[in-house]
Amino acid sequence: MNGNSFRLPARRLATVATVTALAAGPAVLGAAGSAHATSDQGRASAVVLRTGLDVALLNKTVNVPLAVSLNQVEAPASAEKTALSARLDGVDGGKPFSVLAADVASAKSTVTATKAEGRTELAHARLHVPGLPLLSLIEIGQVSSRATCEAGKTPTAEANLLGSVTVLGKKITVTAGGPTDVKVPGIGEVRLDLSKTETTSRTAAATALQLKVSINPLKLNVAEVEGTLTLAESTCEAPAAPTKPADVEPQGAPVEQAGLAETGGSSMTPYIAGGAIVLLVAGGGAVVLARRRG
Repeated sequence: MNGNSFRLPARRLATVATVTALAAGPAVLGAAGSAHATSDQGRASAVVLRTGLDVALLNKTVNVPLAVSLNQVEAPASAEKTALSARLDGVDGGKPFSVLAADVASAKSTVTATKAEGRTELAHARLHVPGLPLLSLIEIGQVSSRATCEAGKTPTAEANLLGSVTVLGKKITVTAGGPTDVKVPGIGEVRLDLSKTETTSRTAAATALQLKVSINPLKLNVAEVEGTLTLAESTCEAPAAPTKPADVEPQGAPVEQAGLAETGGSSMTPYIAGGAIVLLVAGGGAVVLARRRG
């Protein structure tokens, strides 16, 4: 009785061990071959106007920076303010002055899982700098820019200038072939760069108009105004393209394909063989213990 009652659990134990070995093999294999895809979020920005000017007062002992922007946004956002004013200590008694006024001034930036885009539009705009309250630095009909970055695709950037351009009271023709210089005696000079675009494998940037300014107005206690102004700038960075899961590869020592063909084996053969060994060992142990109990 005792010997028979012991053998049954021993056989069950051997069977359970075999099943466990066979089930565990594919589970470990699947875990080793899995991969987690990671993706970077896209980015986009847009700004209608950005200034970086140094304003020197008439006595030249004080330099006042004029660093302002209109409708500067980062995705996801939009803005449509059409006027910008600023105050500078020592300039016209600290009263506010108009920097930019326009009929249309909008900036938009959007980002989704597969696309990032920034775009701007500026129409019928008049830009002023300190010391020239009645004379516009520049007047433009319409400028726009757009930067589009889609996952897995080549980014695009475009900038356009439509309508007339007037700089320091002079109507000019701006070309994309190179900078345009405008000089006005007794007032100063302005250099304009039109439609600057740049793209890489994942990024794009477009600027409709960039101005380098050097003005000597000698009015409103202002001696010099120097620096740069950027009109209608858009940028983007594409989201990372989705990645495919890594291919599952068998783990452990390689098995010769010829031997599998001859015996009718498969990729499960190593696990079956392992289970058989476990069964043999467990069964042998059960027999030995049974004989000792007998």
